[in-house]
Amino acid sequence: MADMTIGTILFTEEQIQKRAEELGAQITKDYQGEELVLIGTLKGAILWMADLMKRIDLDTEIDFIVASSYGKNTTTSGIVKISKDVELDLEGKHVLIVEDIVDSGVTLKRLTEYFAERKAKSVKVCSLLDKPSRRITDIKPDYLGFEVEDLFIIGYGLDFDQKYRNLPYISYLES
Repeated sequence: MADMTIGTILFTEEQIQKRAEELGAQITKDYQGEELVLIGTLKGAILWMADLMKRIDLDTEIDFIVASSYGKNTTTSGIVKISKDVELDLEGKHVLIVEDIVDSGVTLKRLTEYFAERKAKSVKVCSLLDKPSRRITDIKPDYLGFEVEDLFIIGYGLDFDQKYRNLPYISYLES
């Protein structure tokens, strides 16, 4: 990917903010009167989680997890490695995993099972992006920002080799 350039803008910062507002209102309604734990998947979901949590009008706790089935590859190994676990006790709590993009679904499926094993009251997923064309599991986000085609997505927290995370919009790399 040495000769890659940034493609056209798929979603602007304004579109992302509007979607965060809509989903934040829906999540607030769905969990009214309940305590909610937001668990962000690092590093990609950090911008999305910050925008989303500002728009959820509930008592929330936050934590983070680092998990991957890709390692340094562009295809999943099928084995999910957790390199930073959550610190909160999740027993009896509603958990909302905040994800940047659902691709193969391997990591996310494992995380939902993992939090259920830790006796969470419920486990749902809010993803900024979904790439269903690459899915190899039966997982789908409960709350979704946008669906994308099978492109190498960058920006708004998503990276290629740690670059492009700081773009204020979502785009893709093209040759």
